Amino acid sequence: MLKSDLINILVVKRGVTQKQAESTIETIFDSMKDALCRGENIEIRGLGAFHVKHYDGYQGRNPKTGEVIPVKPKRGILFRTGKELRDRVNRPEALAKPLEPDDEDDGNEGNEGDGTPPVAAGA
Repeated sequence: MLKSDLINILVVKRGVTQKQAESTIETIFDSMKDALCRGENIEIRGLGAFHVKHYDGYQGRNPKTGEVIPVKPKRGILFRTGKELRDRVNRPEALAKPLEPDDEDDGNEGNEGDGTPPVAAGA
């Protein structure tokens, strides 16, 4: 799902204008980015939590030359799914759910029906 898909869902389900939907999604994402940049964690019930993890600096090595290189401390972002989402994704019904007519585009144009397996994106 893309950000534009979220915007379209807001337009269709909530009846807001395209501009209002874009503004809403941008506001949510900007708020999340700002919170993570400040080192705050974000928890969304039913979905999961974003955690900022602090990594200490260390002495690394250039694998080509063996030279010792200092690696600066940094922060990374981890996402941990909530139990509700994890259970929903792992339900057998979710795995056997038939494709909706809008979901039939798998990004593999040109090889439908020719017996070749679908190719994963980036492969």
